[in-house]
Amino acid sequence: MTDIYSGPVFEMARTQFNRIADRLDLPDGQRNRLLYPKRAITISCPIHLDNGEVAVFQGYRVQHHLTLGPTKGGTRFAPNVDIGEVAALAVWMSWKCALAGLPYGGAKGGITVDPRQLSIRELEALSRRYMQGMILALRMPGQPCCQDW
Repeated sequence: MTDIYSGPVFEMARTQFNRIADRLDLPDGQRNRLLYPKRAITISCPIHLDNGEVAVFQGYRVQHHLTLGPTKGGTRFAPNVDIGEVAALAVWMSWKCALAGLPYGGAKGGITVDPRQLSIRELEALSRRYMQGMILALRMPGQPCCQDW
């Protein structure tokens, strides 16, 4: 498997997971299924800045595991966030939900931005652009009932 999930934060999650997987004597197939996220989305988020320029920010959303139910997890706005960090946070969210007995899988999102460098209007525009990119919509000639489901 090509490992797009790299970096020190995901490596920390991988090390923690493998330590426990070794104790449980999990085979490689189960390890990969439990460690690697089910789904990852990357999105470019262009917004108009207050000075009239357009800036493009990178966003991510990772759903780690859906076995327990739908996924939950917040979105981090940080200058150095990357897909590996977001994936690690999603892994840890799965563990937290499972340990708390919640019927959710783990997910997290992130946008590579220093929020202190944006105005409130720019932050709102970025948040809305990110969320619009995460919403799936049916294309025509989709059945109206499918959208309701």
